[in-house]
Amino acid sequence: MNSDIHDWLAKRLGEIYARQRLGIEDEAPRVFGKGLNFFHPENWYSAHAMLRYLLKLTGVYWYGRRRTLDIRLKQNDIELPHLPAAFDGLTLLHLSDLHVDMYPEATHTLIELVETLDYDLCVITGDYRAWTTGAIDAAMTGMRSLCTVLKEPVYAVLGNHDSIRMVPELEDMGIHMLLNESTIIKQQDEKLYLAGIDDAHYFRVHNLEKSAYGIPADAVSILLSHTPEIYRQAAHTGFDVMLCGHTHGGQICLPGGYPLTLDAKCPRYMGSGSWRYHTMKGYTSVGAGTSIVDVRLNCPPEVTLHRLRRSNKT
Repeated sequence: MNSDIHDWLAKRLGEIYARQRLGIEDEAPRVFGKGLNFFHPENWYSAHAMLRYLLKLTGVYWYGRRRTLDIRLKQNDIELPHLPAAFDGLTLLHLSDLHVDMYPEATHTLIELVETLDYDLCVITGDYRAWTTGAIDAAMTGMRSLCTVLKEPVYAVLGNHDSIRMVPELEDMGIHMLLNESTIIKQQDEKLYLAGIDDAHYFRVHNLEKSAYGIPADAVSILLSHTPEIYRQAAHTGFDVMLCGHTHGGQICLPGGYPLTLDAKCPRYMGSGSWRYHTMKGYTSVGAGTSIVDVRLNCPPEVTLHRLRRSNKT
């Protein structure tokens, strides 16, 4: 199987990428070092049970678990001065950090919500499974259930919890995976470019140059990234919009939604919701699922509808 996935990756994205992605994935996950951050709590499995125990001890665990079912629908208008008229009003459903095998009841709630929504295309910014290593079967089963209600086309990238071995199955479900690649969205005679990079947070196998290859400088382009941490590089590459997730908005926050940690090396204002860096518009989803523990406090999960708007302002 390893040789099969290697040959498939090498043919699609090159021998060097195949060696890098599979080599890093086959290493034991590191709690300290590697990646953009020094500390990776998602890889410290023994601490997950300890945190769950402490939350139960304080009496907030079951309350926080119920809050994971309170998935909010967010609406976000993205105004772009050079948006072709054919795309004015185009609506993107943005899902992120699903961790579908973490808490099946939350995934069922997500499916019920998504089934009711109206949009033109769907984008998913990574993290499909709960763990960062091991079997992918439970996560793929959850994704198949979700895909039964997703309206095509669906485009997605991988996150730091994801295995490259997921890609063939996800694409069999009708999801177009963008691995340092781009695609063209056509409407009437107009074009919009959608690009996606592989995980930049832990695997660090993202390649913005490849993802932007062939995109005209004057074209409107949207980048899908699991993490907001490469915001500088993305802005200076020339992307107009960057959609991302990873932070969970903190997931367990103080009253008022102040996050204890974002597990991301980026300004706090980029930790959730809409933001801007130079001329690039950004949006960081707090995610629909949970990581490490199936609890949310003062940070409800979300799905987002982004509506593109043509504007005369820069």
